[in-house]
Amino acid sequence: MTDDPAPQTAPAPSGTAPGPQPEPLRFFGTTWVAHDGGYGARRAGVAVGSLVAAAAGCFVLRFAYEGLAIAAVGKFVNLLVVVMFAICSALAFRRTWEGFTRRHDPASQSSTRGLMTIGFVGTLLAYFFRSFSEAPGEKLHRKEYEEARDQYEKRTARRTRNPSRKNRKR
Repeated sequence: MTDDPAPQTAPAPSGTAPGPQPEPLRFFGTTWVAHDGGYGARRAGVAVGSLVAAAAGCFVLRFAYEGLAIAAVGKFVNLLVVVMFAICSALAFRRTWEGFTRRHDPASQSSTRGLMTIGFVGTLLAYFFRSFSEAPGEKLHRKEYEEARDQYEKRTARRTRNPSRKNRKR
């Protein structure tokens, strides 16, 4: 994802409609606009991929937990590690889920980067569940794109006449 809050308005290359262009989504490009170009298959792929990655992450965390058990660090440390990963995963899930409908400011993103890294399983599960209803982040991007298109239409509609030729009463 980019940090740019709105779709880009760029000069239209040949064959492209003038005005704002849709922002591409990770794994989807711009197929989310018209649900074409294998959109359904991509959603299924994101769902399966994120679930497989979450399961692999849990498998790796299990090895880490077994390593702590072999090291005999004690039940208290084992409990702390489990609780830490559970809380970080829950917070990462919530933050990722909210990020699908509204943009987070860059300062809060950088301050929670460590939490999101530790809670990667929650982020992957958020992608899994969101891909059942839409491409993750599609709703936010669609809203921003439609607002940008509306603003562009209003700006271009106002410029239909030549301003130097004002109506003069005779």
